[in-house]
Amino acid sequence: MSAENIKVLLTEDDPNLGMLLREYLNAKGYDTTLAENGKIGYETFMQGGFDICILDVMMPIKDGFTLAEEIRQTDKQVPIIFLTAKSMKDDKLKGFQSGADDYITKPFSMDELLMRMQAILRRTVPNSNKNKKRDNIKVGNFIFDYDGQQLKLNGDTQRLTTKEANLLLMFCENRFDVLDRNYALNKVWGDDNYYNSRSMDVYIAKLRKYLSKDPEVELVNVHGKGFKLLAKE
Repeated sequence: MSAENIKVLLTEDDPNLGMLLREYLNAKGYDTTLAENGKIGYETFMQGGFDICILDVMMPIKDGFTLAEEIRQTDKQVPIIFLTAKSMKDDKLKGFQSGADDYITKPFSMDELLMRMQAILRRTVPNSNKNKKRDNIKVGNFIFDYDGQQLKLNGDTQRLTTKEANLLLMFCENRFDVLDRNYALNKVWGDDNYYNSRSMDVYIAKLRKYLSKDPEVELVNVHGKGFKLLAKE
C-alpha cells in the first residue's frame, strides 16, 4: 500500500502544530484529517476508513487516553501513536494500556514521527506480496485464525489485535520451545526498549487471559529468557 492510500487521523488541539503536522504528512503523500479535540476526533474516526491514528494526549473535552480507549472498543487493530508533553513512565504505561502502539514526547522532529509511522505501518498494513492465506492453527482446543485475527473455542470467538495475533503466531511457531523475549520485541514492536517491553507485558497478560479458558493451554515465563507456549496441536 502506497502512502497516498493511507488515511491518517490526527487529533491535536494546538492549531499551529496541528496544521504543520497535517501539511507535512500530506506533503509526504498521506491522506491526513485533522481534528481539534477528542470529541471531534472520535466522531471523525467513526466515519471509518482510517489506517492509523495520531492522538494528542492533553486535549479539551476528551483527552487522548479516553479517545484511544473508545477507538479500541470499536477497532482493536488500527495503530495508535500518542503525542504528548508528558514524559513520566506512568503516563507512558497508561498510554500503552489504553491501546497505543507508540508514544512520542514533545518536542519531536517530524522526521522521527514519520519514521515511527512507517515502521508501524510496515507491520500492520496489508502488503500485496503477502496475500498467501495461512491455515488455521490448533492451540489446545482453540482454533487460531491468524488472517482473521480470531481465537475460537467451542463456538465463542475472541477478536485479536494485530500485536496479539502476531505474538500468538510466534508462540505457535515456537511451540514447546523458548521464545526469546528480545527477539519477540524486535520482531513485533521493532525495538526492545523499556517502554516496548512493558507494553509487551500488557499484551502477554491479555493473551494469558484469553488462553486460560482452556486448562490444557499454558503460556509460561522462562526466567531470564522469554516465554514458552505449552499446548497440544
